[in-house]
Amino acid sequence: MSYAQSLPWTLDSLDFSRIEIQRVRQNEDLFFLLCSASFVESGSDLYTHNLVDHFAGDEALQTWLSQHWEHEELQHGRALAAYVKTVWPEFDWDKGFAAFWAEYGAVCTAEQLESSRGLELAARCVVETGTASLYRALNDITDEPVLKQLTGHIKSDEVRHYKHFYQHYRLYREREGFGRYKVFRAILRRVNEIRSEDSDIALRHVFDQCYPQHKDNHAEFKRITGRAQDLLRRNIPAEMTVKMLLKPLELPPRLQNAMEKPLAKLAERLFLN
Repeated sequence: MSYAQSLPWTLDSLDFSRIEIQRVRQNEDLFFLLCSASFVESGSDLYTHNLVDHFAGDEALQTWLSQHWEHEELQHGRALAAYVKTVWPEFDWDKGFAAFWAEYGAVCTAEQLESSRGLELAARCVVETGTASLYRALNDITDEPVLKQLTGHIKSDEVRHYKHFYQHYRLYREREGFGRYKVFRAILRRVNEIRSEDSDIALRHVFDQCYPQHKDNHAEFKRITGRAQDLLRRNIPAEMTVKMLLKPLELPPRLQNAMEKPLAKLAERLFLN
């Protein structure tokens, strides 16, 4: 049996017919967060291919990326899309995703990756921190049972992915011998890339599909999507996020404890402009 056939959970385990639609239907902020996430997750195959090429010769990591990580990420996208289509059937998800993909596919290139394999793995820890924190927040926000189940599954997957990338990061750190300063710079670069590209592009294409009369109206875009971002800000698990972001630096415990509180704002920047 292939890994794709033995995923930790499957779409069949989610009964979309049992969604309590009245609990979420009128929540536009939640819709924006879920739909934009479904766009990004559904484009994971391109990112996977970039990473597989980047780690040419590392068969263990390449195999995990292509046979495990990619299948799980794409399942996240399919599940989120199915949820959005069930609750908000008037939204043309396929049209919105096609527009998103046309732009995102052009900027999601191998050139964005860190030249050092070890530093790219540190950057991957940032991405997995962001997704784990996002789905933890969404899980806390919602009281709709099917969405609660779905976001719980995805959050657990993302934490497990983080641990896998971190294990490989430690191997490459020993091989490449880079210091904390370079790791910190790589972490900051990836935080800013996520904030300025992935989430912004996805939110903008959801907005354009919902409000075509306001396309290219930046003020209106910020006004409407800002509410969704405020909802996320209020529910970010800041302590968990900062601990995960700092872990690749392997700071002395006393220094890490001293840095966690001031860096809570860095956690918000993973999601917010």
